[in-house]
Amino acid sequence: MAQSMLGAFLAVATATVVAATAVAGVALWRRPVDPTAVAWSATLPWLGGHEPETHAWNRFHARYYPMTLVLLAFEMEMMFMYPWAVVFAELGTKALVEMAVFLALLSLGVVYLWREGGLAWQ
Repeated sequence: MAQSMLGAFLAVATATVVAATAVAGVALWRRPVDPTAVAWSATLPWLGGHEPETHAWNRFHARYYPMTLVLLAFEMEMMFMYPWAVVFAELGTKALVEMAVFLALLSLGVVYLWREGGLAWQ
């Protein structure tokens, strides 16, 4: 029994090595032969292929990040509302009350954020 398990392991290991070698060989062979290959500098996302002068974290003012977090919070709200809409017909009033409580809590968060000036754009 141990001999057959060892044979199965060796077969899997051999297949893995052969597959990895084939993938590496094709990747290395493709690079000099591919007519559609472009220089690495042309694949940079900004300035028409030139090196960016600043790092991506330095380009945006810090006041944009809280607004981004608020947006993500509301996106998560929608993620919970779609499945709720699917089962609303089955659960009826109970589901309606649960969603009302959920939206009331989110509304309290928005009112607090508004009162604290988190939505002020200065």
